[in-house]
Amino acid sequence: MHRVASAGNTSNSVRPRKEKRLTYVLNDAGDTKHCAGVNSLAVLKSPATDGCEYLFTGSRDGTLKRWALAEDGATCSATFESHVDWVNDAVLTGSNTLVSCSSDTTVKVWNGLSEGYCIKTLRQHSDYVTSLASAEKNSNVIASAGLGGEVFIWDLEAALTPTSKSGDATEEDCSNGVNGSGSSLPMTSIRPICSGNNISLQTHSQVYIPVTAKGHKESVYALAMNESGSLLVSGGTEKVVRVWDPRTGSKTMKLKGHTDNIRALLIDSTGRFCISGSSDSMIRLWDLGQQRCVHSYAVHTDSVWSLASTPTFSHVYSGGRDLSLYLTDLATRESVLMCTKEHPILQLALHDDGIWVATTDSSVHRWAAEVRNPQKVFQRGGSFLAGNLSFSRARVSLEGSTPVPVYKEPSLSIPGTPGIVQHEILNNRRHVLTKDTAGTVKLWEITRGTVIHNYGEVSFEKKKEELFEMVSIPAWFTVDTKLGNLSVHLDTPQCFSAEMYSADLHIPGKPEDDKVNLARETLKGLLAHWLAKRKQRFGSQAFANGEAPAGKDVPTRNLTASKIEVDGSADNDAAVYPPFEFSAACPPSIITEGSQSGPWRKKITDLDGTEDEKDMPWWVVDCVMNNRLPPRENTKCSFYLHPCEGSTVQILTQGKLSAPRILRIHKVVNYVIEKMVLDKPLDSLNSDGAAGMSGGQVTHPSNGGDGIFRTGLKPWQKLKPSIEILCSNQVLSPDMSLATVRAYIWKKPEDLILNYRVLTSKG
Repeated sequence: MHRVASAGNTSNSVRPRKEKRLTYVLNDAGDTKHCAGVNSLAVLKSPATDGCEYLFTGSRDGTLKRWALAEDGATCSATFESHVDWVNDAVLTGSNTLVSCSSDTTVKVWNGLSEGYCIKTLRQHSDYVTSLASAEKNSNVIASAGLGGEVFIWDLEAALTPTSKSGDATEEDCSNGVNGSGSSLPMTSIRPICSGNNISLQTHSQVYIPVTAKGHKESVYALAMNESGSLLVSGGTEKVVRVWDPRTGSKTMKLKGHTDNIRALLIDSTGRFCISGSSDSMIRLWDLGQQRCVHSYAVHTDSVWSLASTPTFSHVYSGGRDLSLYLTDLATRESVLMCTKEHPILQLALHDDGIWVATTDSSVHRWAAEVRNPQKVFQRGGSFLAGNLSFSRARVSLEGSTPVPVYKEPSLSIPGTPGIVQHEILNNRRHVLTKDTAGTVKLWEITRGTVIHNYGEVSFEKKKEELFEMVSIPAWFTVDTKLGNLSVHLDTPQCFSAEMYSADLHIPGKPEDDKVNLARETLKGLLAHWLAKRKQRFGSQAFANGEAPAGKDVPTRNLTASKIEVDGSADNDAAVYPPFEFSAACPPSIITEGSQSGPWRKKITDLDGTEDEKDMPWWVVDCVMNNRLPPRENTKCSFYLHPCEGSTVQILTQGKLSAPRILRIHKVVNYVIEKMVLDKPLDSLNSDGAAGMSGGQVTHPSNGGDGIFRTGLKPWQKLKPSIEILCSNQVLSPDMSLATVRAYIWKKPEDLILNYRVLTSKG
């Protein structure tokens, strides 16, 4: 598991930190498939109000999905999007309440039959939340545990009761009131506080406090609860099974026997027996009444990660790192290999007479399991007697007597889409090359969030070499693929460091030498829907000077001229240029947080215009609404311009020159020509001359910036240049920028030195 750095810390953090980040997550496969491993499964067993049965899946792509099940397939009927990191577990409780936990440190409560409506976000854990447990006959009790060693027992009814916020209780929950379907609903925040008194409610500030089960000194990976919710077991890296009274959080016993991390737990309906699966490859059956291990089963050859039992607790299904699903008779110790997978098994869920199997792959499969009469599986033959020492199965495997699986093919499959596992940001800083788990190589244009080339199954390294360009543009974004998709991170002020000429972006109707800030235009494209919705709600009067619309409680921020610069070269409107238009068919999601919110994630098309600085970074709002950019590092490049050795032509350059980093060498050629003709009008140049300094600037720092040349001649490419510019004795291509010359030709920290010479006429 991992943490997505884009979200940063929760708003409870008291440490000083840099400005909030904005991340956008790209996809090209729509919203109906997972693109990363599936960590959790939950089946809505009793028919829903619409008569349909559902499977819920939680993925490492950060989303949960609801699948409407039919005999011949499954259809994605809703996506639950709010977590900003891996979804690690999910449970169903009551008639339709879905509870999920994530590496983003939160537990979220959803209406499972909605279009993705998040009811509440519980922000109590200090680290990844790895596991949940529910009581089948007590829908009001949920337990959560994680890598911080914390175990909390939640009274859902109390947790979901609206609370009146005190003056400092400003943390918003569930993406600050934006639900999964994009509509805004009144919600209040939960900010539970660790309780040392083992109570579940307190009245101070009307803030809910969960029961805390204290005792774990290390990470917790597994939880289980009996039907009534009167017994809770937990396990983790301490290698012991701890038993708790969830009503008080008090410890009742500690069971030792495993020699490695405990990854899966089950309790029978009576609360007497417990089954555990561990990274030591063993399955153990515990008698909680006798407080001892009564059986151990050496079934697997590697870590056991998931368990599921028949309703009578007579047989257990187990899966794990060895890619195998086994069925074991707990009484006779007889085991049989049900099936083998191509990926490690992460989660199991029984459904009627079958079993759903989730793995590190994005697809989910249902296999025949004979849940009602598991003895039918053993009658097929191929069973073996599980030993009680972990090395016994490993030895059998090494001797070549590995069992033959009973089933070859699943009875039903829910396909996912291949996740991205490799990426490379190209030098033009607009394209990213990716490779997915299927070996497919694609080229993405991140300023539009779309795939512009699908190369198929080709060599990633060779394609990267093919696409190499000798061009230098500042690194204005970073990328990761932790969620199976491309996550593009923007941090201020460095994200505003990259500019390009409009001609290079092929923007129609815009002067070719206008400079375009890539991050600003990307943000405009991402938030175009939000801005349109905002104008519908509040009118355009709120956008002229950056003032908040009336009635909006927006914290004031001193945006003084010393801190902020207005991008005067760009039009102060909401127009989105074609190179920055994001697809409405596969809209990206944004992950971010504001001054009063925890991290949240939402499709850009689900934003409703009410979001402001409380919900998004102030610098993002200010850039998109008011055209203001934060102060940036110097975008100029200093250089000296000298004649080549032996040249008879010299011009007066008055020392060091300065120009934008993106200035092309042909502009330097124009500058030399203008100086050679002693600043005469360039209209008098013959066809052997070169075009003027249209849009480019070369200035003398020594004379206060005089010597700026702009002309309106036709493009330089249509004329024959009469001057060559060199650097380190290498002739420079006219379309190279100063930044490229410095990075690839000059390669020194000192100021750039360029040389010029007159081309000899070839008649």
